[in-house]
Amino acid sequence: MCSACPASTKGLSELARGTLSLRDLVERYGQPYSELLGIDLRSGRNEETVKWFLAAILYSKPIRETSTTKTYRCFAGRGIASADVILSTGWDGLVSLLDAGGYTRYDFSTATKLLEIFGSLKKNYRGDLNLLNEQAKDPADLESRLKALGKGIGDTTISIFLRDMRLTWSKADPKPTPLVQRTMKKLKIKNLKAFAREKHLDLVRLDTAMLRLGRDFIKKGKPIRFAR
Repeated sequence: MCSACPASTKGLSELARGTLSLRDLVERYGQPYSELLGIDLRSGRNEETVKWFLAAILYSKPIRETSTTKTYRCFAGRGIASADVILSTGWDGLVSLLDAGGYTRYDFSTATKLLEIFGSLKKNYRGDLNLLNEQAKDPADLESRLKALGKGIGDTTISIFLRDMRLTWSKADPKPTPLVQRTMKKLKIKNLKAFAREKHLDLVRLDTAMLRLGRDFIKKGKPIRFAR
């Protein structure tokens, strides 16, 4: 995930002391990663959706967030925002971009994966992710169609991508990532969607906040106390 985060050190300290409410946490710590990257999913444009899909693929690997974010920005800086451009960049060009961002551990395999995925998107949906969504019958079919684009698209990529696509795609209904599930268990939240409705919280921001909470607190064994 993106290392840039809207939560301040002060906000995290407040959480440790029990002076920060859950609603405040979601507000401060729940800004979607797509927004942090400057991707406008609410516009509904395929170009923006492709950008987030690319970012989700990059973020799904166990690599430092700073390197992943830098790598995505290398792609964005070169105007890599469509299946056509990714394909025309070619394997060598993609490896060069991945290396420039510090994505060296997975540069060869990721370049191969990107060509396969976006080649399938071009062939089967004219490079249009919104068309893929329109043709999907339901949330399960949507996930199946996305996974069918390439071997490198697994549950983690799907969860990351569709989490933010809830902003515009009504069929986007991903399972929480393992880290979010771990956070939910710690907070005794059985169903994130139901919890969001009950507490009148934005689901995308809540999901994102749970991810960051798991990353910065749960995973590190830090105490969590919410203000009443």
